[in-house]
Amino acid sequence: QVQLVESGGGLVQPGGSLRLSCTASGVTVSGNFVTWYRQAPGKERELVANMGYTDDSTSYVDSVKGRFTISRDNAKNTVYLQMNSLKSEDTAVYFCNVMVFATDWVAYWGQGTQVTVSS
Repeated sequence: QVQLVESGGGLVQPGGSLRLSCTASGVTVSGNFVTWYRQAPGKERELVANMGYTDDSTSYVDSVKGRFTISRDNAKNTVYLQMNSLKSEDTAVYFCNVMVFATDWVAYWGQGTQVTVSS
């Protein structure tokens, strides 16, 4: 059984930092696509950052470039999202996603963690 558990969300003031974690069981984060998405109230889910499965290449949505960093610790089977210089517009539920290729691509999702940026 695959399970992704996010943690690290919370309330932070503008300009602050948070580090989100996504710990996987039943699937490995190494060798698979890992992605952080977010969904703000009334908005569609948005891809924030991802990391390739064959190497550690990364990509980010323009609005977080230079502020957010995605990484993974294969030994801990965990994906991280370091978020710095947070803005009110970063407020959303953040979801972890792991894409695995078997005979076809299969997507696994975590339950989400709330990030609220407010003074």
